[in-house]
Amino acid sequence: MKNVRCIIIDDEPVARKIIREFVEKIPFLTSCGQFEDAINANAFLKQNQVDLIFVDIEMPEISGLEFVKSLRVKPMIVITTAFPEYALEGYELDIIDYLLKPIAFSRFVKAVQKAKEYNNLKDMATPSTLLSYLFVRCKKRIEKVELGDILYIESVGNYIHVYLEDRKLTAYLTLKSIESQLPLNEFIKIHQSFLVSFSKINSIEGNHIKINNKLLPISRNYKDIIMNLVEQRLLKR
Repeated sequence: MKNVRCIIIDDEPVARKIIREFVEKIPFLTSCGQFEDAINANAFLKQNQVDLIFVDIEMPEISGLEFVKSLRVKPMIVITTAFPEYALEGYELDIIDYLLKPIAFSRFVKAVQKAKEYNNLKDMATPSTLLSYLFVRCKKRIEKVELGDILYIESVGNYIHVYLEDRKLTAYLTLKSIESQLPLNEFIKIHQSFLVSFSKINSIEGNHIKINNKLLPISRNYKDIIMNLVEQRLLKR
């Protein structure tokens, strides 16, 4: 069984100690570091890869939620906090679990078990080689979809619409399931309901992205991430 590599981010030494001791009791967890703020944690993540982050919300300079929103490649996230009012916003960021302090060990075990199961599913769904196409089941047929033809993908209830250069496909899938099979550096989430091909973006206008004359909304949870990516390719004087 593959070990889950994790880090702990919390400005309270006692809280870090408790979570570290919990981690040490779980055979499949491997602790890779502890940090008192998001700045030092972010510096570590630029040089190291982890599977899971335990992060507090109320921290100096950069809050835990701001830190999670800023991550380009997001590991699994478990929020650890004494403030229940942030729960909804936390779950909107696709976190694995939300643990309220003081954290009982039994509750911690449930959270990390969810993380382990999700990690196993993700490994099974990840292609061993980079693909240039996928097959999508649409009603009574299976369609081959070239990744380079995808403009954007929209989630509507239990279905997704895949918008291509020349047509639209509808499939009984979740946005999360198809996102896990697309290259991270080519497709980005701009909203809970929209995933777009980064190379197909024509312009960014306020809180909207324009693709082929279609304006798509940018959620405030994803705007900083998108603008950071754009900034990396922005021509400067």
